[in-house]
Amino acid sequence: MNKKILALSLVLLLTCVFIASVAVSTAKAQSASSGWITSYDIYDYTSNQHLAEYNAASNINQTLAPIIPAAEVRVVFTIDVFTAGEGDLKLATDLQPAIQGQYWTLSSASTYQLGSDFSAGANPASFNWVVGTFTMTLVGLVPNTQAQSAPINIITLTGPTGSVLEQASVSVTSAGMSTYLTLYAQKNSHLKTLENEGVVQGYIDLYKNVLADSQQVANSGDTTDAIAMLNSLNISDEPASATMQALFIPIVVVVAVVAVIFAFMWFRIRGRVSYFQLVVEDQIKDLEGLSLRISRIDRMASSNLESVKERLKRLVGM
Repeated sequence: MNKKILALSLVLLLTCVFIASVAVSTAKAQSASSGWITSYDIYDYTSNQHLAEYNAASNINQTLAPIIPAAEVRVVFTIDVFTAGEGDLKLATDLQPAIQGQYWTLSSASTYQLGSDFSAGANPASFNWVVGTFTMTLVGLVPNTQAQSAPINIITLTGPTGSVLEQASVSVTSAGMSTYLTLYAQKNSHLKTLENEGVVQGYIDLYKNVLADSQQVANSGDTTDAIAMLNSLNISDEPASATMQALFIPIVVVVAVVAVIFAFMWFRIRGRVSYFQLVVEDQIKDLEGLSLRISRIDRMASSNLESVKERLKRLVGM
C-alpha cells in the first residue's frame, strides 16, 4: 500500500515539474515573440515616397509601392531591447553603402547609449546591450537582383555570438516588374471606371481576361510581354457607356427628323426655283419676239432688249 502511494506521489511530482517547465518555456517563447524590431518605415530617399511599413503594435505589415534595385532608401526603425545581457548587440543590413557614406543615424530624441564601439558607417555596427528603446535611421542602396522579386534583409539584429535575434525582410522588385505593376494599377483603375459607366459586359470580360493573363505572364518572369499585353488595351474607340447608349436612339431620331425637314425644304425651294426658271424662260421667248419687231423700228431699243435677254439667259443657265 505504501509503495502504491509512493509511486502515485512520484507520478504527480513529475507531472507538476513537466507542467511547470512547459509554462516557463511558453512564457519565454511569448516574450521572444514580442519582437526586438517593433516598427519600421521605408521611404525613397529622393522623393520621400512611402514604400513599406511595419508596426507590431498595430499589426501592420504592408508594401505600399515597389522597392526596385539601385534605389536609395531611408529606413526609420525602432528597436526594443527588452532584456539585459552580456556583450554587444549588432545591427546589419543587406543594403549597400549610400552615396553619403553613412548607414546609421540615432534619433536625436533617443537617450539610449550605443557605446564607444558604435560606428555610423559600419556594417555590421556593434552597440551596448542595455535595456531600452531607441529609434534609428538607416540609409542605403537597394542591391541589384536579376529575379523578378527577391527578398533582402533590411535590418538584422544579432547577439554577441552571431545568433540572429530578429530580421526585417522585404521583397525587391525588378525594374521591369515595377513598370508592369505601375501600368497594371492604371489599367485596373480604368477597368473600374468602365464598370461604373456601364460599358457592355462583353468588353468588360475581355478586359479582365487580358489583365489576368498579363499577371500570369509577368509572374513567369516575362515582364516585357506582360507590359505589351497591357498596352494592347490602349483603345481609342472603346464601347460607349450606358448613358451614351441610352442617348443614342433619341439622338438618331432627332438627326432623322432634321434630315427630313431639310429634305422637304430643299425640294420645296428647288420647286420654287424650277417654277421661277420656267417663268423666266417664257419671258425670254417673249423678249426674242419683241426684240425682232422693235429692231425694224428702233435699233437702239432692240439692242437694249437683247442685253436684257442675255442677262436673263445667264440667270437661268441657258
